[in-house]
Amino acid sequence: MSNYKGIKGFQVTTRTEDPTPYAQALADNPYSGAWSSGGDANTLRRNLAGAGTLTAGIAFGGQQVSALGNTEKYDGTSWTESGDLSNARRYLTGSGASSSSALAFGGTPPGTAGYTEQFDGSSWSDKNVMNRAPAGVSSEYMGGAGTVTATIAFGGGEGAPQTNRCETFDGTNWTEIAEINTTRSYIAGVGDSTSALAISGYTTTASNVVEQWNGSAWTEIAEVNTARFNAGASGATPSAVFFGGSNPDYASTEQWNGSSWTEVADLADARAGFASSSTTATSAFAGLGNSPGAQGTVNTEEWTFSGLDPSTTPAADYADAITGDFYYNSTTGQFKAINTGGAPLGTWASGNAINTARNYIAGDGIQTAAIASGGNTSPKQQTEIYDGSSWTEVGDLNDTLYGRAPFGTSTSQVIAGGNGPPYSAEAESWNGTSWTEIAEISTARRDAAGFGASNTSGLIVGGLASPGYSATNELWNGSSWTEVAEINTARQELAGAGKSQSAGIVAFGVTNPPLTYYTKTEVWDGSSWTEVGEANTGRHGLGAGGTSTSALMFGGSAPGATSAANESWDGTSWTEQDDLATARSTLGGAGATSSSALAFGGYAPPGEQNATEEFTAADFQIKSVTTS
Repeated sequence: MSNYKGIKGFQVTTRTEDPTPYAQALADNPYSGAWSSGGDANTLRRNLAGAGTLTAGIAFGGQQVSALGNTEKYDGTSWTESGDLSNARRYLTGSGASSSSALAFGGTPPGTAGYTEQFDGSSWSDKNVMNRAPAGVSSEYMGGAGTVTATIAFGGGEGAPQTNRCETFDGTNWTEIAEINTTRSYIAGVGDSTSALAISGYTTTASNVVEQWNGSAWTEIAEVNTARFNAGASGATPSAVFFGGSNPDYASTEQWNGSSWTEVADLADARAGFASSSTTATSAFAGLGNSPGAQGTVNTEEWTFSGLDPSTTPAADYADAITGDFYYNSTTGQFKAINTGGAPLGTWASGNAINTARNYIAGDGIQTAAIASGGNTSPKQQTEIYDGSSWTEVGDLNDTLYGRAPFGTSTSQVIAGGNGPPYSAEAESWNGTSWTEIAEISTARRDAAGFGASNTSGLIVGGLASPGYSATNELWNGSSWTEVAEINTARQELAGAGKSQSAGIVAFGVTNPPLTYYTKTEVWDGSSWTEVGEANTGRHGLGAGGTSTSALMFGGSAPGATSAANESWDGTSWTEQDDLATARSTLGGAGATSSSALAFGGYAPPGEQNATEEFTAADFQIKSVTTS
């Protein structure tokens, strides 16, 4: 017998269990943030400023009754008093990378307007004043962020003399730059002089406006969910956390991922006008400040994440790191190897339920941005959008039909056909806000399949027409429908997937009589249909997502029962995957590839009709090794 160590240079590892695919590891140990108690500060105060990090933070200025100059440093456990500001003040702004490198600027009383001081770890020194101070422009209640050599300050003022003025600081001088679009004060800020966010604030009421600075101009971007002012923030433009604030007093925390805000864990104590760190979104502190019913607090809360970080440990990296591993599983008594290639192996996990339980849903999009349009329920015009965590009701459809064929995305969808009864040729287009009736399809039908890129590019395939089953394929170009090559097998309740008008797949379906459950699969190349490898289990009324070379189709009705079966397509063949938790048919589906999909609604057991499930797969397989 050959010696494996002698050949390969290492011994075979013995494990008691198989390594967990990254997708399941992430589900078992999700990356999530939470607030916990930190150390109490020495001097109670509010309307102060802060900077630094969770383990090297600093808080300065503020007030009890009159303005204070007190400075305290935080090491992640306790606060230590340090040198006071040269100019006591409140409603000031701070920036800086750590407790040994910080900047304090602006504030009130009036004699301190525009003053700038730099902290070196033990004491403060005066720097050049802001340009707004000699010009008589208010410098209290500003937003700001950055380092001692790359700080940005924006907005500010109390009452009528609010300003939209902005300045940057290079370590020596302040320079006026382009103004923010919405004049306001009490703004939270993250970033620096080249890239920043101005978050929320106060106009005549609390604001939810967010603006992004790119080094030359301000642009309004996605609003925060809860309007408030005098809040805290930490991070940078692609990743930030925004917390606390007043309107009147909030404990809410929101996470920014570069495109949208998501509500996450609340502070234990609602507070406003507090000190907070400024540099990262993965850890932060919120200390002191106003609290409801009190004139201030000394307590501190710490924001940290736990679990696997998908941004730094992506599934592909995890798979590459262990691909080729060969080991012995002592529990099963098998030698195993981890291979790349083949169908990705994944699992379903529960997501938040849709608001209106229904079947015959027209579903589209991807796992983190899906749309559920219409259905066989009341009202039949219901539309909901999924953002990866929850469903939101949006504009209703115009027609009360069900069994409609969809294509597109959560912000750009077309649905066509349907059952009234009778069978319909009606079509509608979704622009992300509302539905508009568009040109009718040529063949009135229900239960067709659809795939395509947007509300200007897609196809409607097959379905039940009068008389009989349809093989008709109609192409939409944004203004009209054109009949193109027919599918080879006419059928209804077939499933379709594809993100392009020129590449898609349809499979499964049913005809009756005779009652036939199809496994037939056909692929569209932009001009014709080709029959390819058949699926494993004939069904109809499935959910689907993916592309012509990487699709997932799930659920449906099989002979004698509703099905939970799930199959993935790799461009050549079908592979049985982990079943849905709940068997269901005529459900909605969405997904980018066979590795990521969403299943929602459908005909299911009582209490499960509005359930949502999320499928995530790893891109490697664990194979048993035969020893014969």
